[in-house]
Amino acid sequence: MSRFVDKLKRVSQAVPQSMGFKSAQPVSVKPRILLIASLAQADIDDLADRVAGADAGLSPITKLSSGANALGKVSQAVSDIPWGGWLRDIAEGEVERVVKIGFDFVVFPPASTPLAILKDDKVGKILEVGASLSEGLLRAVDELPVDAVLVADEQEGEYFLTWQHLMFFQRCADLLTKPLLVSIPSNVSTNELQALWEAGVNGVVVGVGAGQPVERLKELRQVIDKLVFPSQRKRRKAEALLPHTYVSEEAEIATEEE
Repeated sequence: MSRFVDKLKRVSQAVPQSMGFKSAQPVSVKPRILLIASLAQADIDDLADRVAGADAGLSPITKLSSGANALGKVSQAVSDIPWGGWLRDIAEGEVERVVKIGFDFVVFPPASTPLAILKDDKVGKILEVGASLSEGLLRAVDELPVDAVLVADEQEGEYFLTWQHLMFFQRCADLLTKPLLVSIPSNVSTNELQALWEAGVNGVVVGVGAGQPVERLKELRQVIDKLVFPSQRKRRKAEALLPHTYVSEEAEIATEEE
């Protein structure tokens, strides 16, 4: 199994407590938001410093010929975290080559990724969706054979989180039982991270590279580690609303008499 997916599933679950009169002991790791570093390109100066504090890394894959070289560079520079590939426009005949590159997990868009990628169970599969996805398709996503879902939209200009983002993240968490990742700006605040956790977000993807402070991810790790996460979050799952017909009190009495 993918190292990153295994960690994501463990930290996204509530910490169960032992039964009986003995002191309660957690049997899994403390739940917290995972931090994923997303590279704009493979060649980044001071890469080890820029991704310090990350739980995993994402390398963009636009051409398979450069994908293997990219993975080789980043895994050699930072070998203590799992690395994934963010796939773009992969043809059906190229799927086996993607798997052989050696990524721990892959992030892929549904519209341009062939189903052949399901052949390999060793590589974690994270489906990329946009904020415009309908409720019906979100429900369908939860039934698909993928390990997690990433909400990622284009971050242009002065990108910042809004209430609209939070509403959609909350909706995704309500409809999905799979771990939820979201892409966020690097200048996210402590209160915003707390709000994301309360909404049901299990991991955040943050861009690193040119224009970003070298120590930013390490600072975010320190912020996340200081957040007070409840042992269990109130996860409201959306339920189907059944039509209700109003029956008057007189009608109920008449029915009982019959």
